[in-house]
Amino acid sequence: MTSTTYSSVTKEAQPIETARALRKLYFIRTIFSVTWVILVSLFAKTSVEIASILLIIYPAWDLIGTFMDIRANQSSSSKTMLYINAGISAVTTVAVGLALQKGIPETLQVFGVWAIVTGLIQLVLGLRRRKVVGGQWPMIISGGQSMLAGVSFILLAHDPKTGIANLAGYSAFGAFYYLLSAIRLSRSINQMS
Repeated sequence: MTSTTYSSVTKEAQPIETARALRKLYFIRTIFSVTWVILVSLFAKTSVEIASILLIIYPAWDLIGTFMDIRANQSSSSKTMLYINAGISAVTTVAVGLALQKGIPETLQVFGVWAIVTGLIQLVLGLRRRKVVGGQWPMIISGGQSMLAGVSFILLAHDPKTGIANLAGYSAFGAFYYLLSAIRLSRSINQMS
């Protein structure tokens, strides 16, 4: 086999490997989000300490998930958006910890800004990836919905009916979209194979 043929085969295999890695990552993120939703639902009203820890864990997990995404996209030439997302999630983790000292409204505002910015990044990444690996429509929709949820977190932060439990719904939708994307990627992988 010549190096040109090997290079051609390698280039054709890269989208499949990326799609497989993303599918695995999306399943992992689904499991995490479902677990997080269950824990928040159990502890949001009964334990401020556990609920606070869960609020800090969520953007920290996104940071970890973003680095897993970077690793899954090793062949991608541009990872700038992912590194930006990682930086935003790291800052948000610290900001949530600080906001919790002031109160839930401030924490919801931090989550709102984070949801808007990372939702935009997710939307852009989904649009770029759909051309290469497919299966990204759920991620595109999720990014748009995340931006809308972020606006609502900010607007409703001081409503006494709004609390930590509202974030569980946000995460539940995220889990749903990750699961849909994982399933869609399975189809894309079969079509590319």
